[in-house]
Amino acid sequence: MDKRLAVLWQRAGTPGLRRSRHGFAGLFRIVVGQQLSFHAAASIWRRVEEACEPLSAETFLGLDEADLRALGLSRQKIRFGRALAQAAAEGRLKPQRLARLDDEAAIGALIELDGIGRWSAECYLLFALGRPDVWPADDLALAVACQGLLALPERPRGKEMRALAESWRPWRSAAARLLWHGYRKQVV
Repeated sequence: MDKRLAVLWQRAGTPGLRRSRHGFAGLFRIVVGQQLSFHAAASIWRRVEEACEPLSAETFLGLDEADLRALGLSRQKIRFGRALAQAAAEGRLKPQRLARLDDEAAIGALIELDGIGRWSAECYLLFALGRPDVWPADDLALAVACQGLLALPERPRGKEMRALAESWRPWRSAAARLLWHGYRKQVV
């Protein structure tokens, strides 16, 4: 319905469906991707999956710090990973409960976990839970794509990003996926 997004869709094509697993694996994948390029995060994640076969909180907790550092994880990501794995192992991370909560309540529950901020929680809702109206306003690639799509003189941030996406409700997740796809294809 938005002509600007329609043009982007024509130029970039339909984005693939990107889904994450629920629980520890899905959340930790998001943590691994924080502040890294898509390709760097994917490379580290492949090594994590290979080392933690099968990937679970318990197998992750079974690796020592040297093993985890060798996979490319920083000390901070190891700390966050261990905290998430411990929360999952102790039953404090409850994916089924999160799935039943509305978006803001689920975000609130997630940010109580060590290493999870609003951006990570929003990405979890979008990719693991498949929520239709999530807008990770603090995502750098999304902001760059919005700047290009909307021909803005400066990259939008925070409040401005949230305001820009209001017209895309209740399908902001679809807009975010298309903008990320356009960013990766370098057409915005």
